[in-house]
Amino acid sequence: MKNKKYIITAILGATILISSCGSEDKKAVVDKSPAIAVQVKTVSEDSSSPFLTVSGKIEAAKSANISTRMMGYVDKIYVNVGDKVNKGQLLMSVNNADVSAQLAQVNAGITEAEAAFTNAEKDFNRFSTLFKENSASQKELDDITANYNMAKARLESAKQMRNGVNAQMGYANIRAPFNGVVTNKFISAGDMANPGMPLLEVESPGKYQVLAMVPESEILAVKNDTEVTVQVKALNENVKGKVTEVSTSSKNTGGQYLVKVILDKTDAQILSGMYATVQFPGARKTTSSAVMIPVQAIVKKGQLSGIYTVSQSNTALLRWLRLGRTFGDQVEVLSGLSADEQYIVSAEGKLFNGAKISNQ
Repeated sequence: MKNKKYIITAILGATILISSCGSEDKKAVVDKSPAIAVQVKTVSEDSSSPFLTVSGKIEAAKSANISTRMMGYVDKIYVNVGDKVNKGQLLMSVNNADVSAQLAQVNAGITEAEAAFTNAEKDFNRFSTLFKENSASQKELDDITANYNMAKARLESAKQMRNGVNAQMGYANIRAPFNGVVTNKFISAGDMANPGMPLLEVESPGKYQVLAMVPESEILAVKNDTEVTVQVKALNENVKGKVTEVSTSSKNTGGQYLVKVILDKTDAQILSGMYATVQFPGARKTTSSAVMIPVQAIVKKGQLSGIYTVSQSNTALLRWLRLGRTFGDQVEVLSGLSADEQYIVSAEGKLFNGAKISNQ
């Protein structure tokens, strides 16, 4: 029994010793974790933003979606996306067998109407002479005159029918409406073309515009001929522009008002479809203060936006935010951050929740 007591005591002592070592090791790891050097800034409210910034999309000032008024299979497409075309150049042909048959019938009708008109005209001239010589009665002249007028009307009707069929033939052979570049192709050879269905898109390069949506709270301050600055995000360049149109209705645009800005000529490699940010100087009329923070301090995780703040224990704490509009390099915080709170602008290492930080 005495030996057993010594053995149990030894085991308990070893267990306590191991547990103590483990606790000391864990404590040592926490204590030795390095602090990440960061730059910290205090939140301030700003009510003096001198401009309104809205997003928009660049498109060619002159563009056209080309379609046809007739139904038929596409025989051949003579251009590809990116090809330069001249006004009147043949772009695409649609099968026009039905229209060709109608044209043949109309031409035959015109030949018949011309023959009838020629005979009626001869009779009219002859009876007019006989009537002057008192060799024909008034009744005979009236009948011949009526027959002549009807033949003339039938001939004119047949010619107008030919003009209508020729117009349909024009919709079968689709041509470029102006000098430009083919930017899109919505159909392939052999597909069925329907009336009004977009087939090709042609744009005239060199002059571009931005279509921006302005909220109702700011639209009254946006005026025509206003000089604006347009930032092209993909190129990271600023281009000057001028407001040319301001919509007065938001019925079909979800409560936003459409504003059109024509861009000045530039050497920047602008392409249709690029996203842009339009700055309207002196346009912002918001009276309430706003919490503004730098865009570079925002942390993105999927669809969420947040920022690292400083906790009471001097560690990094990720705070999720609800953001508003962007004003230059500043973004408005609608909720999640209040005035006089501290947030991290930049760090020399990778931040995470609970990371030790040291202010520079």
